[in-house]
Amino acid sequence: MSEYRIEKDSMGEVKVPSNALYGAQTQRAHDNFPISGIKFSRKFIQALGLVKKSAALANGKLGLLDSDIAEAINQAAQEVIDGKHDEQFVIDIFQTGSGTSTNMNANEVISHIANELKNNDEISIHPNDHVNFGQSSNDVIPTAIRIAAVLAVKNDLIPALKHLQETFLSKGKEYADVVKTGRTHLMDAMPVTIEQEFSGYARQVELGVKRVEAALERVRELPQGGTAVGTGINTHHDFGKVFAERVSDLSGESFIEAENHFEAQATVDAPVELSSQLKTIAVSFMKISNDLRWMNSGPNSGIGEVQLAALQPGSSIMPGKVNPVIEESVNMVCAQVIGNDAAITVGGLNGNFELNVMLPVVAHNLLQSIQILANAARNLADRSVSQLTVRKEEIADMVGRNPILVTALNPIIGYDLAAKIAKKAFAENRPLKEVAKEMTDLSDEELDQALDPIKMTKGGFTE
Repeated sequence: MSEYRIEKDSMGEVKVPSNALYGAQTQRAHDNFPISGIKFSRKFIQALGLVKKSAALANGKLGLLDSDIAEAINQAAQEVIDGKHDEQFVIDIFQTGSGTSTNMNANEVISHIANELKNNDEISIHPNDHVNFGQSSNDVIPTAIRIAAVLAVKNDLIPALKHLQETFLSKGKEYADVVKTGRTHLMDAMPVTIEQEFSGYARQVELGVKRVEAALERVRELPQGGTAVGTGINTHHDFGKVFAERVSDLSGESFIEAENHFEAQATVDAPVELSSQLKTIAVSFMKISNDLRWMNSGPNSGIGEVQLAALQPGSSIMPGKVNPVIEESVNMVCAQVIGNDAAITVGGLNGNFELNVMLPVVAHNLLQSIQILANAARNLADRSVSQLTVRKEEIADMVGRNPILVTALNPIIGYDLAAKIAKKAFAENRPLKEVAKEMTDLSDEELDQALDPIKMTKGGFTE
């Protein structure tokens, strides 16, 4: 059997691998873009299959495709949705800016499968005339980006974020009675509880959920139905509406036809907005991750307030060394997401007149950011936060020697005397209460009441 077969398109003959389900246009694009070896992700291919399936169902309902042809495309597209042919999507993401090559990749694969399923020589299902009927790459690819992003956020990212949020709340509750030294400027400040500190992390993550949910409102508007330039030429005027209904039914998520097709195709503003919220989540994660690294530092010569789980040896030369590897991986994810957002931002700038021409790289970076943030959130929750322990004795000793606790005496003895006490306690490395007793007329009971760390975490004046 020959290693190749000959396929034809409007430009002539092309050699295509004999076992390939795609045709000439895909092969040309594969040959033209030997750039990175990075292909579209499973999430994007799934969304592309949803586009083709929904388009066939919509065109069938509108009476624009023969029912046998529509059903064959429907079945073939379902195989793409199910991931049965991912290896047939062979084109590099660094390709034509509209993603036309990948749209034709899908059209050719689906038409090939549909013809095999139909097994009827009377009518051949054509990649352009049938699978791509009433569509253009210019509305297909941006639509697939939005569908893939919504499904990835809803199915992967939001559940992972909520899991991390609950893990922080649970761990904080476990150590609700532990008072630690608060820090501002990396310097000792007034005390806080572990529960209070972890509640701040939980709220950061919770707000991340709210941010992406808000951005999805715009992402749910689908460009499909605008065809080449937003006018809807060569498609039914109800196609966009019916298409969005079919996608919603198939995906279980709500989608609508774009309010303005010229905006939806000429820009990727909605994906840019979503990416900016992903960047914000990355910023939150890096703050949280670095705090955990600081609290775990040492343990003997650092802060050493918490002990993270020992997951693997930390050094090839220093026996017994254990590093905060999960937090380090989270930080690298955050760096990647921030970089992805920069690429997506540049991509958004390249919307010229009626079309953005950096769609593939926007798709790749956006979906990668969603996926790695989801994975990092779940990994941080399961392998770090849920397993950490708080070093209560070390924390209590540090709190007792924190000269900043003297702040609670300000209303009683005044700022100037309190400052002198703090400086003396620090210089002599003595407990604050001991020095305060020497330098004031306050009784042990009054000092115990004023310098009770747990009362300081509740705000207001001490009684």
